[in-house]
Amino acid sequence: MIEKNITSEDFNWSCKHTWRKSAKNTMWCVIGCVIGDFGTILYFQLTQTPFPVLGIMILAIINGILTSIMLETFILMRQDFKFVKALKTACGMSFISMVAMETTMNATDYYLTGGAQLTWWVVPIMLMVGFLTPWPYNYWRLKKFNQACH
Repeated sequence: MIEKNITSEDFNWSCKHTWRKSAKNTMWCVIGCVIGDFGTILYFQLTQTPFPVLGIMILAIINGILTSIMLETFILMRQDFKFVKALKTACGMSFISMVAMETTMNATDYYLTGGAQLTWWVVPIMLMVGFLTPWPYNYWRLKKFNQACH
């Protein structure tokens, strides 16, 4: 893929097609991250394994990023990517958004519950924050690499 140099004057934040496409990509990232993140928190919550809250949250972030990469690799392989290329693409195309998503989701959990607590009311807030945080970045990436509005 050829990178297009877009100046700030050329950049357009109002493309509905790109917002929809970036929302779909962001949602896949959220799903992948939530599997590992919430799974880790839920494990510690249900087993009452003594472990520091910060340690649980760091493990949740790492597991969330790993499960997101695995899901995205699987999706790309279903689109006829070879495994190595799919893995490299999954790691490269959204690593920053995954880290931002995971960090803000866990910061929200920490701020609202004291950390590493999945409750019926905090989960939707975490999901919303996790989606909204990387979405503009994902839009920007689509625009930067000229993959939108066609």
